[in-house]
Amino acid sequence: MRRKIAYPLATLGMVASSLAVASSPALAHGYVSSPPSRQAQCAAGAVANCGAIQFEPQSAEAPKGSKQCNGGVAAFPELNNDSLPWRATNVGKSATFNWVLTARHRTATWVYYVDGNPIATFDDKNAIPSATVSHTVDLSRFSGRKTVLAVWNIGDTPMAFYNCVDVNIGGSGGGSATPTAPPATAAPTTPPATTPTTAPTTAPTTAAPTATAAPTGTVPATGTAWAPGVAYKINDVVTYEGVSYKCRQAHQSIRSWEPGIWTLALWLPL
Repeated sequence: MRRKIAYPLATLGMVASSLAVASSPALAHGYVSSPPSRQAQCAAGAVANCGAIQFEPQSAEAPKGSKQCNGGVAAFPELNNDSLPWRATNVGKSATFNWVLTARHRTATWVYYVDGNPIATFDDKNAIPSATVSHTVDLSRFSGRKTVLAVWNIGDTPMAFYNCVDVNIGGSGGGSATPTAPPATAAPTTPPATTPTTAPTTAPTTAAPTATAAPTGTVPATGTAWAPGVAYKINDVVTYEGVSYKCRQAHQSIRSWEPGIWTLALWLPL
């Protein structure tokens, strides 16, 4: 029920005047979409058994000063559970953290922590931020797997929003080698073995249906249709419910954040 009412309220907050936003702290919500925070991974279905946060990744709101991934919110204990299979994003000596704000609120600071120590602070001087916010943070003092705590401190209330982002500093994209290796070995072995042997009689009849069936089955499914759990880049174009949309903000897609009226910060209808 909380998720259903959060989005209409958030939309009202985004279109309301500055005064209305300032007087309604409950309307402010946001989370780190990329590199995917723990709540973004839960909402995308990348990590299971996440509890309520999977339905409202933007709602980890608690009083300022916490160093916990859930900010101390009792409803979201899973965010503090380091034994869950959180996926760490490979980054270099710096990383750009992208926030999606479902409702904007006057902002004091954005602070990033590693091992409980602040490593970067961005002062918004109580201004109202855009619907999407990005910060590039220097991580050159660290290496290996780390959990970055990203905190959005609201300017005119005692509240803040908390996100933990798991990163592998200095990591390489070694995971991409696994998917490519099997096709490379399997493809040359099977087709050549069958085709030369029975080419004059059988090959034309068997090969033709196979060639036509593969494109029709795979291309539309993985082409432009929007899907959860995908890392979309700026200017990517998808279709959803018969409408085309262009990506405005790089992010990891999640369930309930499909292109449409509630996600104009992410998707622009064409």
